[in-house]
Amino acid sequence: MKLYTRPLYAPDTSIGKPRDPSMTTTATTPKFVARDVKVYYGDKPALHGIDIDILDKSVTAFIGPSGCGKSTFLRCLNRMNDTIPSARVDGTILLDGEDLNDRKVDPVVLRARVGMVFQKPNPFPKTIYENVAYGPKIHGLATSKEEMDHIVESSLKKASLWNEVSDRLHQQGTGLSGGQQQRLVIARAIAVGPEVILMDEPCSALDPIATAKIEELIDELRQQFCIVIVTHSMAQAARVSQKTAFFHLGNLVEVGNTEDIFTNPKDQRTQDYITGRFG
Repeated sequence: MKLYTRPLYAPDTSIGKPRDPSMTTTATTPKFVARDVKVYYGDKPALHGIDIDILDKSVTAFIGPSGCGKSTFLRCLNRMNDTIPSARVDGTILLDGEDLNDRKVDPVVLRARVGMVFQKPNPFPKTIYENVAYGPKIHGLATSKEEMDHIVESSLKKASLWNEVSDRLHQQGTGLSGGQQQRLVIARAIAVGPEVILMDEPCSALDPIATAKIEELIDELRQQFCIVIVTHSMAQAARVSQKTAFFHLGNLVEVGNTEDIFTNPKDQRTQDYITGRFG
């Protein structure tokens, strides 16, 4: 099946607009295909030949002990490792069949397609409205205030935040609670019309109630986006993901259906980690 793709090589007017419904993908379609991906920081290897397919319209969780390489691999998916001078990435990562590491690929366009949410909520020191409107404004997605208003409202609704902030859009985003700030950051990522949302420990700084709201949001968003989440919480991985990948010492030990990974892992190292023998 031919996939809808937004060119990686140049800015594109399709950013922020819905996909062509005749060219939709399903939860069985690989969004990313990674083969023999290795990452080095200087001469020190951080990842050793990662092979994985990441499906569209689903949540894939990366689990493993601290320093195992899961966040390093996550950053490969939108070339955030480019910002680290000592980092080098070898191997192939395809997004809808296009090689992310091709020299012709524009990282700015790539990151519009592959949004990212970090551990600590990081809203801009701007109003709630301006936080969400920032990306669409840069990419020229709205030609009028009415269009921008629609993008902001739609993004906040998708992030399950509209009902809580609709009457205070012109107050500072930094004045929201931690959980609301994280949902604002997700709304900001959604506003430019990404196809993928990467989440690096998105709930690690949140209380249990805020964490539950983010997890509910993730479950809703997977109907529209490919989502990849790094988490230290195996319970969270079990709750929100359909696929789980276990990393250890820079290796991808095992990947499979989440239920299988947690109830019948194939590798003893996975079993030992899940049962708390190390971690």
